[in-house]
Amino acid sequence: MKTKVDSSGLVADAYSAKCPTRHVLDRIASKWTILVVDSLLGGTMRYTDLSRRIEGVSQKMLTQTLRSLESDGFLTRTAHPTIPPRVEYDLTDLGRSLAEPISALRQWTETHINEIERARTRTATAESGHAAASTDTPRATDGP
Repeated sequence: MKTKVDSSGLVADAYSAKCPTRHVLDRIASKWTILVVDSLLGGTMRYTDLSRRIEGVSQKMLTQTLRSLESDGFLTRTAHPTIPPRVEYDLTDLGRSLAEPISALRQWTETHINEIERARTRTATAESGHAAASTDTPRATDGP
């Protein structure tokens, strides 16, 4: 569905390959973006606090995610002139506007993870059974 974005006449259509909303969707759909934004909903955090809170994120990926979110206007980075340097991150109003959808998505995944894991196990079991059967008996429909 096309939506007029602003007075410049820009029309947003996420289904169009040329639409800039694709870049935004890519950014906000990232697992690291979701976890960073959700973490910052509790208030200002330092880099080390975010790093500890979000287990498994590499220093490089966290830095890239924070820079991208700052570039898109979702958060602010404040460097305090202290020794050692202290840098804090906080959501902007635009970033806080993501609170409801991002929190809902995170909560949905936590609620449904067991069902998803069971489906993955069923699929993996079926695929491994199919792979074993197909190696035992070649079929005419199998590729070269």
